[in-house]
Amino acid sequence: MKHSRSIAGSTVKKPVSSDQQGKMAGLAVVVMAAGLGKRMRSKQAKVLHPVAGQAMVLYSVGLGLHVAGERVAVVVGHQADLVRQVIARATSGKSGSAPVAIVEQREQLGTGHAVLQSRPVFAVGKRGAPSNYLILNGDTPLLQETTVRELLRVHEAERATVTVLTAVLADASGYGRVVRTNSAEGGVSRIVEDRDANAEERVIREINVGTYVVDGEFLFRALEKLDPSNAQGEYYLTDIIRLAERAGHRVAAVVLDNPDEGLGVNTRRQLAEAEQVVRKQIRDRWLDAGVTMIDPASTWIDAAVTIGKDTIVHPNVMLEGSTVIGEDCVLRSFIRLTDCIVGNGVEILDHCVFTDSHIEDDAHLGPFVHLRPGVVVRKKAKVGNFVEMKKTDLGEGSKANHLSYLGDAKIGKGVNIGAGTITCNYDGLHKFQTVIGDGVFLGSDTQLIAPVTVGARAIIAAGTTVTEDVPADALVIGRVPQVNRAGWAARRRALLADGGALPPGSKLTSLKADKVSSKSSQKNSKSTKGRTR
Repeated sequence: MKHSRSIAGSTVKKPVSSDQQGKMAGLAVVVMAAGLGKRMRSKQAKVLHPVAGQAMVLYSVGLGLHVAGERVAVVVGHQADLVRQVIARATSGKSGSAPVAIVEQREQLGTGHAVLQSRPVFAVGKRGAPSNYLILNGDTPLLQETTVRELLRVHEAERATVTVLTAVLADASGYGRVVRTNSAEGGVSRIVEDRDANAEERVIREINVGTYVVDGEFLFRALEKLDPSNAQGEYYLTDIIRLAERAGHRVAAVVLDNPDEGLGVNTRRQLAEAEQVVRKQIRDRWLDAGVTMIDPASTWIDAAVTIGKDTIVHPNVMLEGSTVIGEDCVLRSFIRLTDCIVGNGVEILDHCVFTDSHIEDDAHLGPFVHLRPGVVVRKKAKVGNFVEMKKTDLGEGSKANHLSYLGDAKIGKGVNIGAGTITCNYDGLHKFQTVIGDGVFLGSDTQLIAPVTVGARAIIAAGTTVTEDVPADALVIGRVPQVNRAGWAARRRALLADGGALPPGSKLTSLKADKVSSKSSQKNSKSTKGRTR
């Protein structure tokens, strides 16, 4: 925290003994995420509401993993299974098989009771008991790692038993008040919840943020002594401060310069405000990392997105989910990428929507391209105007520049996909694959009725419907032969000018039903297929 200060000991400036950017030895983290969140007025648990594309609880979980490594426990309650699933998906494969332990608070008996549920997770084992516990809330997405490290530093420097994060508000109603001791050191004697505060205590403007560092030997012994004799009939975590002060232990505090950083999200309005703050922080981080944004305010980047240096992001771009953008890319306006991987030197033109797709180096896409899940665009490939692709691998250097649908297809290197090409992959019940070999040339308005394979270097004439496998180096023409009727148009115009409507069955209103045979006509053995999906 750049400007946070310790009221309890402002003269102490000795840095914490561990690496400021590394894991803190002996530290364990408890994240409280069991609450109902009634003020959100939602069917969804409060901690699962997203901020910048990431569930709120994951901000606190990520913070815990950064400062303590694997010794992180999350206490869940309301919609426990859903919260557990979200955390498991987000943390799987990080620092071991199970970096985050999930414990359930089956009865909502207060914050002290919630933390007590985590005790079995930290039972003495090979690593020994934690020397300190960092306690976080699952609804504080604005809390910064620098703030937490400052809290840990003060706790160690003050040799405190409990260190609490506080803030000073113009209107403190609704929050627990921090009551200071009368000693010269200005420590904390107790925290009084708003419902239990008397008139004198309600005047206090310093409030409890709900983030603590607690001595490892003290925490669970103190939790066992909590008494629910209060307005809500709950076991308050804040009462451990009173117990520590009565036992003669040091209770320190760190005051936030920006109170909003530590306050929880309790309403939809606060959720929207947090969204704006977090997204600005994300943009600032990538600007500082060497990304150019033409109009940062209109650029929306989710928390898990990664962007390489010297990439240029134009106005009104949305990068969502776990999207990864390489270096030296150009992202034009009004594009939306969700869970995509984009290599280096890629240019994406305006009005594109990509989902769960992989684009390799130096590819060029857009405008108006839609990539559905499972697409791979290989190096130097091009995808142009109004092309839709789904579960398709477009080979290196291949081109699909205009007005095409490519679904369930594997396309080789150096292939030309003519305008209007369709892979007809769906027969109403099942999906089938189209395979196109290297160097194939597909003329415009080609239909490939899957399952079908086109051999390498084959040429498919414009307007052809391919229903059978094509050998390598073959030419395929499958269209109705052209019929020219000399003078037909002139005679029709003359007749219309003389007498108006043509009689039904007139030879000039339709072509004669000549029997025209064509050796080039293909068998329609797959006439039941031909849909796309």
